Amino acid sequence: MEKGLYNFCEIEERWRYRWLKQRTFCTDDPSVTKSSDKPKCYVLDMFPYPSGSGLHVGHPKGYIATDIYSRYKKMQGFHVLHPMGFDSFGLPAEQYAIEHGVHPAVVTEQNIDTIREQLQFLGLGYDWDREIATSREDYYRWTQWMFKKFFESWFDVSRQKGRPISELIAEFDDETRKLSDADRKITGSDQMWKELTDVQRSAVLNNYRIAYHKEVTVNWCPGLGTVLANEEVTSDSKSERGNFLVYQRPLRQWMMRITAYSERLLNDLDLAELPDGKGGTFRLDWPESIKLMQRNWIGRSQGSDVKFDVLCPETDQVVNMLTVYTTRPDTLFGATFMVVAPQHPIVTKGSSEYLVPTSHANQVETYIAKAKEEVSVNHDTKEKTGVMSGIYTRNPVNDEKLPIFVADYVSMDYGSGAIMAVPAHDERDFEFAQKYDLLITKVVQAMKDEDEECFTGEGISINSGYVSETPFAITGLSTPEAKEKITKT
Repeated sequence: MEKGLYNFCEIEERWRYRWLKQRTFCTDDPSVTKSSDKPKCYVLDMFPYPSGSGLHVGHPKGYIATDIYSRYKKMQGFHVLHPMGFDSFGLPAEQYAIEHGVHPAVVTEQNIDTIREQLQFLGLGYDWDREIATSREDYYRWTQWMFKKFFESWFDVSRQKGRPISELIAEFDDETRKLSDADRKITGSDQMWKELTDVQRSAVLNNYRIAYHKEVTVNWCPGLGTVLANEEVTSDSKSERGNFLVYQRPLRQWMMRITAYSERLLNDLDLAELPDGKGGTFRLDWPESIKLMQRNWIGRSQGSDVKFDVLCPETDQVVNMLTVYTTRPDTLFGATFMVVAPQHPIVTKGSSEYLVPTSHANQVETYIAKAKEEVSVNHDTKEKTGVMSGIYTRNPVNDEKLPIFVADYVSMDYGSGAIMAVPAHDERDFEFAQKYDLLITKVVQAMKDEDEECFTGEGISINSGYVSETPFAITGLSTPEAKEKITKT
């Protein structure tokens, strides 16, 4: 090489070959080498989808940044683990295979080879001994193993830990645990556990399992033949891949009972001594911003379950009960109507809870059928539509008779599929009430003068009963005081 010239092609090729041959960036097992004495550093990139013939120009931006960081930590004396893998199991890889007329198993491995070569060409310091691909059996056997564990487990709230489903069955068998009201509702009988059929027992256990079956409303894309996550649907109800129309459909799905252990997840974020599985403890050293993201993702909300009597359309006698979850029980006096999802049992023809009178049956059935055919949309921005069901309920705090509407801005996937509508203090309810000329009763006065037609903040309770009239009276109390009193009454 001529003096003063830098032949980068020759030099980089030589070093790439040397790094791979000598396993320069491969991480030793700390349990069998002296590296166990070093502080550990784990650097993990987002794995690329092998759903294209190679990387695009945006990929190196993140990969080079993590490569710089991992090299820096290695120079500081850390025992660095910096692996690479491929997110190769799922819709992107499948669509690429379909578009190119090649079997997914073949084209996926071809694309992985290309991307690996590109990453190595960039000179990035990955531990290729630990390469994984989510479509390979040596990886997905463990995700299947995990799913099986979830299916065979339930979360014991009293102990705040997961337990084998066999222990739950044993508690039912020896009657140390009784069937709950929710269990009896599922079985449709008042029988004891030992008297239930195998089908009924299976239904009860499904109500406890961490991985369980449930019919939920999903984003169904006929063009792709699969269910899509909200993030995979564009604002105009099209699939990101293929630009196909996406529809809302009720389908039986596998679900994860994350809400059962939400308290455990939240508490563990700040717990000083988490078990490490080796007899010791550790504490999450995540940045506070990451912990905040986790708290928001878990989405804990504090509220109350409120029970509303449902009346027979012909006799006004109480024939059922709707349980509604609300974070604002202080606004109960402002509830002027109720809304149920189109899939709710009390408006579903053929359901044992069906109550729609003949006078309203046609319009309800027409609306529900139309709702099933609508494309997937953001219900917060969509124009509110609905129809009167002909069914009424009673407000438990003032005994007022409230009409029940069917509307698609309420989902069966949230709570019980029913809401108490407080149009003066909820924007969606306000839009609905304005459109259908429904009563709007203001029950919260802002601390400062507010010109908003729909005030959603905290303030002082008004028009919410007086002590001489009702034990639920909260007029004059601040929002926190009103919440506390009405939930304790």
